Amino acid sequence: MSLPIIGLVLLAAFMHAGWNALLRGGRDRLWSMAIMDLVLGAGGCIVVPFTGLPSAASLPYVIASGLLHFLYNILLVRSYRTGDLGEIYPIARGSSPALVTLGALVLVGEHPGVAAIAGVLLITGGILLLALTKGRMHAGSLPIALATGAAVASYTVVDGVGVRLSGDWLAYSGAMFALELLLPLWFVWRRGVAALYAPAPEVLKSATGGAVSFAAYAVVIWALQMGAMGSVSALRETSVVFAAVLGRLFLGETLTGKRIAACLVIAIGAACIAQG
Repeated sequence: MSLPIIGLVLLAAFMHAGWNALLRGGRDRLWSMAIMDLVLGAGGCIVVPFTGLPSAASLPYVIASGLLHFLYNILLVRSYRTGDLGEIYPIARGSSPALVTLGALVLVGEHPGVAAIAGVLLITGGILLLALTKGRMHAGSLPIALATGAAVASYTVVDGVGVRLSGDWLAYSGAMFALELLLPLWFVWRRGVAALYAPAPEVLKSATGGAVSFAAYAVVIWALQMGAMGSVSALRETSVVFAAVLGRLFLGETLTGKRIAACLVIAIGAACIAQG
């Protein structure tokens, strides 16, 4: 991948860690996710009239991605009930790049170079090491975090294939983001419309997270049409480094020497992908 693509994906990684920190720090995370997805869905609905729908061949992937994102959001909210940002986030994100690389190989015949494969493996290993340095996990955290990672890998591969069939990455993004309205609708069905109301500062914080998420994943979709899926996924998951720092600065989580070492392994992996 070119340096501009790498730089933009790393920026997306930082933004992704930021909205996860906002979500983890919220008191009612399902409400926070509903507001975030309301912003995402509204953004998608604004984009679609200008771009039109993507090609018919990509529409099944748009629908599949929307359903997988809905599942991912539910799993993520559930996982943060039993673990903190520095524990759940690395496992959920670290388990996906290798799965994405394998899925891209099977579905579209992508064969990344040796350096890129080494980078994916280093980033995956570093992320999982980052999770293990937290010590003993809550008994319920690991399965739900791994399930979240599987959902991440699934929607990444689906979007990687779908955007290449779409003919227009922005049209694909708009249509896919519009389906993020599924979670707010589900939230209203469960709790009622009145449950959406909250103090303005809380709404603003979650809405900001939604806007950041929109920008972050739009960049990833753009990159997926040009770069190897596994490499894009691995670079995106360097967000765990940013999450570790944000967790320390804003959520009072511990950042030890071992965790810093794991972050360095991830950085070396990113450098390998840049060389590949």
